[in-house]
Formats: sequence, C-alpha cells, structure tokens
Amino acid sequence: MKKLYSNYLDTFRGLSREVWWLALITLINRAGTMVIPFLSLYLINSLNFSLSDVGWIMSFFGLGSVVGSWLGGKLTDKIGSYKIMYTSLFFTGVLFIAMQYVTTFVGFCSGIFLLMLIADTFRPAMFVALSSYSKPENKTRSVTLIRLAINLGFSAGPAVGGLIITTIGYSGLFWIDGITCIFAGVLLLNVLHPKKARVLDEVKVATPVSAYSDKAFWVFLIAMMLFGVVFLQYFSTIPLYYKEVHHLSELEIGLLMGMNGFLIFALEMPLVKWLESSSYTKTGLMFVGGVLTALSFVVLNVTSWVGILIVGMLLMTIGEMIAFPFSNAFAMDRAKKGNQGEYMALYSIAFSFAHIFGHNSGMQLIDKFGYDSTWNIVTALAVLSGVFMLVLMRVLKKEKALTTS
Repeated sequence: MKKLYSNYLDTFRGLSREVWWLALITLINRAGTMVIPFLSLYLINSLNFSLSDVGWIMSFFGLGSVVGSWLGGKLTDKIGSYKIMYTSLFFTGVLFIAMQYVTTFVGFCSGIFLLMLIADTFRPAMFVALSSYSKPENKTRSVTLIRLAINLGFSAGPAVGGLIITTIGYSGLFWIDGITCIFAGVLLLNVLHPKKARVLDEVKVATPVSAYSDKAFWVFLIAMMLFGVVFLQYFSTIPLYYKEVHHLSELEIGLLMGMNGFLIFALEMPLVKWLESSSYTKTGLMFVGGVLTALSFVVLNVTSWVGILIVGMLLMTIGEMIAFPFSNAFAMDRAKKGNQGEYMALYSIAFSFAHIFGHNSGMQLIDKFGYDSTWNIVTALAVLSGVFMLVLMRVLKKEKALTTS
C-alpha cells in the first residue's frame, strides 16, 4: 500500500512550481463559478422566466463563450497571456457581483453574454501560459493537473453553492462567486508575475503559420467538436435518462456522477503517465478514448439492467481520461507552428460550439425519438468523430513524409 501511494505521488513530480500555482488559481476560479449549475433554477424560481426564456439565455451563454475564446486567443498573441488572465479574472468577478441586480430577460441575455465573453478569454491565455511554464516532456501531465483542479472545483462548487443558497440565498452566491474570481486574480498577480515566473518552453516563430490555414488542425477541431457533443450528453440528457427510465433518485444520480470525478482524481494522472511512456501516439490515444466513450452509449441499449449504468459511466470516464489530456497536449504541440493564442482559442471554441448545440440537440432528439434512438444517433456521432481522427492520422502521416523527403 505504501509503495502504491509512493508511485501515485511520483506521477506528480517534475511539474514546475508555476504549473502548481496555475492549477490552484484554476481550482479557486472553477469552484468559485458555483452559480452556473444553479443558473436555470435561479432564472425560473427567482426571476420567474419561462423554460423558453432560459433556453435563449443559455444560447447567449454559449455564444459569449465562443466570442470570448476567440478574443482571448487574439489578445494573448498581441499582449501576452499574463495580462489577459488577471484582467479576465478581475472583471469576471465584478460582473458576477453585478449580475444579481439584473432582472429583465433582455438584460440577462446581454449580461450573461458579456460575462462569458470576459470569463472565457481566460481559457486560451491559460493554455498558452501552461505551455510556456511546462517542460516539453511534462506538457500532458501539466494539462492533466489542470483538469484535476477543474474537476475538484466543479465537484466542490455545487456542494458549497447549495449550502450558500439555503443559508444566505442566491445573492450570497453571486457575491461569493465574484469575490473568489477577484481573489484568484490577486493571487495570480502575486505568484505568477512575469519577473518571478520561469518560462521553460518559450516558443517564438519568425514566420508563424495561421491556425486557419492548418488543414490537420481543422480536421482535429471537427473531431473534437463532435466528441464534445457526445461527451456533453452526460451533463444534460443522461441525468434525465437516469431519472425517467431507471427511476434513480437525485442522491443516486449524484453518487453516480460523483464516481466520475472521484475516478478522475484518483486515476487520471497515473494513467496518463503510463500512457505517455508507451509507444502510442497522441492521435491513437484520442481515437481509443473516443471509442470507449461511444461504447458507454452502446451498452445502455443492450439491457435494461440498472447495473449497466455503472458500466456506461466507467467506460465514459476512462474514455474521458484518455481523450482530453492528449487532445490538449496535441493542440499545444501544434500551436508551436504559429500564433499559440490563435490555436488554443480555436481549440476552446470547438468545445464552446459543442455546448451551444450538444445540450439542445440531445433534448430535441429525446423529445422526438426517445432515449434508445437518441443513444444510437449519439453513437453515430462518436463514430463520425473517430472517422475524422483516422483522417487526421493520414494527414499527419503525409505531412511527416513531406518534411522528411
């Protein structure tokens, strides 16, 4: 047991001090955005908006994310990741506090769009900073550490948020969200100041390649967007399936969803370190992760046995643990060819688009065709994502042949 614990700790060794600080800032930031899981409840119960109104507000949420990711990438390439990160954190905090005073439909659509626009400029900037603070051989594990911070934040945030709502009310949630974002910005200013930070892998390209003309990267982005639409079903339609088809209680659903976060926290870093030392390519591992995620939907239609839900969640979790760290690492490696902010912005935008279309399309499919047919269609999308990954492998092989000839 002691050796197992020691081996687990070894998977975290070798990461730079700055990466650990960035992970802590991300943890504070993600735990702080605890208003997001309760947003639909707040809009319906406190502001008396209709379901249709909430749907439109969530669309503006996704659009703000798309524009913010794009703008963050552009600004990162012009003025640097550091300024974008602390500016985003500070103004996101201010906007969270201000949102509690917005009560009209048009006001909330405008406010949530602006909030997400400012908040998501942080993402491409953070990826570029993470790339420069990591040694080349540690990039995938550095990404994995950030993912652990995000998962811990998302796990702790809703639990604390529920407690705040019951004791203080929704206004307390907005205040604490805002204050934590500002605190994360102040922490960043103090611990990651450019004069203090060690840049371990600074990449300067004399004639940068535009991400928009990078054929291989576009194939990768399409594959990731399709994978994102499939993956996001676990945060919108799958909980409904648990409730309506298998009649699980909210507590049972919470435990099942919590299993995902626990397994990622316990196993993702050792799994990634082991896979890094294997002979598998990043693209091959992304393909395997996609296959496992597709199988998590296939098994749901095989039997009505309630235990299959655990099997499905396990398959999805392992698929996620493989696909996301290596897709992040692939995007950061590819970004070395050109403007890093532009590349990482497009990578973030792929998932923002998945947010816009994934949740809504899943709901519409269930309404029209039912759960079984929806899982078949979702599986087909996962297969299509896998096809694009195979195309990517061929494009990369041709690229390699051209550079070596």
